[in-house]
Amino acid sequence: MTDLVIRALTESDAHLFNSLQDPGLVGRALNGVSYRTLAEGGEYRPDWTWVALRDGHVVARAAWWAGPDDDAPVMLNWFDFAEGEDEAGVELLRTSPLYAEYELSVPPHWREQPAVRAAAEARLAAVAAAGMKPLVERFRYEWTPALGLPERPGRLVFRPEPDDAVVFDILRRVHSATLDAHALRAIAGPGGLDAAAQEELDFFRWCPSPRSWWQSAHTPEGELVGLHIPARNLQGPVIGFIGVVPEQRGHGYAYDLLAESTHFLAAQGAEIITGATDRSNFPMAANFTKAGYPVIQERIHFV
Repeated sequence: MTDLVIRALTESDAHLFNSLQDPGLVGRALNGVSYRTLAEGGEYRPDWTWVALRDGHVVARAAWWAGPDDDAPVMLNWFDFAEGEDEAGVELLRTSPLYAEYELSVPPHWREQPAVRAAAEARLAAVAAAGMKPLVERFRYEWTPALGLPERPGRLVFRPEPDDAVVFDILRRVHSATLDAHALRAIAGPGGLDAAAQEELDFFRWCPSPRSWWQSAHTPEGELVGLHIPARNLQGPVIGFIGVVPEQRGHGYAYDLLAESTHFLAAQGAEIITGATDRSNFPMAANFTKAGYPVIQERIHFV
């Protein structure tokens, strides 16, 4: 084999990225996303897109994603390689100076589909060989009006929470006893609970939806129950956050918050609402099912 040439693309040769065929079993192609640069009206930047070439042909590629106003990659969500070029994929990731969490999209029950499983496991083995570690697998849900709105239990009072300091305190309380893998990773770091709360707050601010949508939830007597954030990300309406403070758990209130978020976004005209939770977060997964959200995809995260 000839030596690899590993480099970033430029706007003038970004078309090379699409020269590697993808059967669409996993990854961004599974979502019907095509690679286009920001200048072409797409989501990617050539300088954050790296390829490995052999004899001038792309044999591995990786594209790091971020919002149009971000100054650093948020996620590596497109990574693949030609058959037999696993090592080229590994070398590409080791050579690139870019670092971000890796997210691989897979269809539901992906381990039961041999071709899909092989495609997924090849990518996961390559990112592991490049030094990344598995963090979590997550369910992705999607609600549409045809599914009907979930019933509102009517047990809680919801109101906008305009004070970021109050929101930050609620987030700290929610994450003081959490099942969320991303929050647990932040808590394990030097910033502890404050870092986990700040990550959530930063995400809420990053979303282009109005700040006025952030709502706290209370009992009729005025006791704090938690926080729900109906939001829009760059793709559309999402369940941004559902959190119940520890002392109010055991009453099924997370469902109430999820139902309220769904009604809120539907009232804004949402035709599709997406949500997600860790596979291991059985209570929240059950709440999505109860609210009528089917699993449409799974996602695997490496850091």
